[in-house]
Amino acid sequence: MKAARVFAALSAIFICVAGIVWSQTYPVKPVRVIVPFPPAGANDIVARIVLPKLSEQMGQSFVIENRSGAGGTTGSALVAKSPPDGYTLLIQTVGSHVSNPHLCRKLPYDALADFAPITPLARLVAVLTVHPSMPVRSVKELITLAQQHPKQILFGHAGYGSFIHLNAVLLESMTHIQITQVPFKGGGPAVVGLISGETQAMIAGIGDVIEHIKARRARALGVTSTERVALLPDVPVIADTVRGFECTTWISILAPAGTPRAIIDQLNAELGNALRDPAVASRLINVTYDPVHKTPEELAQRLKTDYELIGKLFRTFNVKVE
Repeated sequence: MKAARVFAALSAIFICVAGIVWSQTYPVKPVRVIVPFPPAGANDIVARIVLPKLSEQMGQSFVIENRSGAGGTTGSALVAKSPPDGYTLLIQTVGSHVSNPHLCRKLPYDALADFAPITPLARLVAVLTVHPSMPVRSVKELITLAQQHPKQILFGHAGYGSFIHLNAVLLESMTHIQITQVPFKGGGPAVVGLISGETQAMIAGIGDVIEHIKARRARALGVTSTERVALLPDVPVIADTVRGFECTTWISILAPAGTPRAIIDQLNAELGNALRDPAVASRLINVTYDPVHKTPEELAQRLKTDYELIGKLFRTFNVKVE
């Protein structure tokens, strides 16, 4: 018995020391970072602002790879099935990540159990935007038009389960309007659809459309936060018209479940340093993303809370992939 206890104690010490050594030597090769949407969307923009600083700090490349498809599930599945060694990571919005399980009957991963949260990177606020040809200049006018013409207004989104899709579902459910949802393969293509006139409206990430708004290729009607946004000071909040409306999310970074805690903590600390860097923070703010750094536990709690809230919303309004 004594020998067994000594062996167990030595094993625990070995595991602890191994974890410390592992974290001190990590990373020894480039890290693959999966963005499960095409370039030019919110996840991609934030990743390309933050990760170069992380590469600089840690002395290894964090290489972004866009793996789009099925509303973000293709890239997420790839990460879930990757070795939990810290060399494959995922950039995903909380809303998109936890809404997909409620839309897909046979998702090839468990959105909560198969991932190790690291930290949020930025808060994403969206804006209700219409094509300039639309005869509306306020949220109220758009709702009235939709009531007069059920299912005739085409709302583009980044794929079923995406944060953009979630916003449109929330607006539809809270106002009782009927719109036609048009899925694209990511936020970037959805914006192109709006600007070209293929669709008439979209609740897009502000960073995705702000230049088009400034150039008057799109018209902003309302933002999804509870407060006005500094870069769009003249645009009211949707909640001024639709009482209680709010829909923001965190763009976050996750690893496969089972990734050593030492690596998770190291990445969390380094990303915190990167987000506090004045140049990184100002670049995020300039494209309307608020830098956010939290503990892995705080991100895990937000994932769990949003999973339950979105599930209830989708069940109540019978939201499903058509």
